[in-house]
Amino acid sequence: MLSDIPKRKRRTLNCNGRLVDIDRPMVMGILNLTVDSFYDGNSYQTDVQILKRCENIIYEGAGVIDIGAVSTRPGAQSVVPKEEYEKLHFALGLIKKYFPEILVSVDTYRSEVIRDLWQDYKPDFINDISGGTFDSEMFSTIVQLGVPYIMTHIQGTPETMQYHPYYENLMQEVIGFFSERINRLHSMGAKDIIIDPGFGFGKTLGHNYELLRSLCKLNIFELPILVGVSRKSMIYRLLETDAHHALNGTTAINTIALLQGADILRVHDVKEAVECVKITQQYLGIAG
Repeated sequence: MLSDIPKRKRRTLNCNGRLVDIDRPMVMGILNLTVDSFYDGNSYQTDVQILKRCENIIYEGAGVIDIGAVSTRPGAQSVVPKEEYEKLHFALGLIKKYFPEILVSVDTYRSEVIRDLWQDYKPDFINDISGGTFDSEMFSTIVQLGVPYIMTHIQGTPETMQYHPYYENLMQEVIGFFSERINRLHSMGAKDIIIDPGFGFGKTLGHNYELLRSLCKLNIFELPILVGVSRKSMIYRLLETDAHHALNGTTAINTIALLQGADILRVHDVKEAVECVKITQQYLGIAG
């Protein structure tokens, strides 16, 4: 029902002094520097590969590039902070030199990596898949730097999160998680918080679709919502295929998420996500 679709509130984020309007949903393109990702691992290791990927992300219409150097697929093994830092530093240097106007998000759960990167490059967003649960210094670092913070709900760790995830009440527990951590961040002085319900992060196939059906409940926080479902197993397992054949399913879920109030889509396939935003905006009567 159209009456059930959440009305979007105008919101801005302060990205290093640049006010970014997300009243219109934004697309975030993934630049994956890892070697063992579930979809495009080991594809972007050289300067030529990284720059070509960034060029495509920008050309296809993304507003943000999200850079990650640690795989967070289920069962993934962590890498040491030094290796993560070196990969991120290398890619950020290229992006800042050749594409200085694009917004950049760093996907890491380590505050020490953020602080070290901040000395040379000031990322516009920090994307933390742990919601601050892996690093006790993360929240204080975010507040000190004043950087917009993407907080993800997760149960367990990447190594353990798909070993029999269980919830008494999924949405109650997800909302409780965000409520506690948002209140803590606000009490510390944090300004710009984005919430990511964490599709696939400690959730079964059934949990993921329950979360999708109830996504609009997260609008209670009146904070931007990021959805990252791109080519994930919740799509390809349901469709009995694989990540390389999950683009159509990704677009279907992105459309549902936008109608439920999603503000940012984190994707591998930027062009298709941008088209999804345009069509959904037209449907809602707020195109332009």
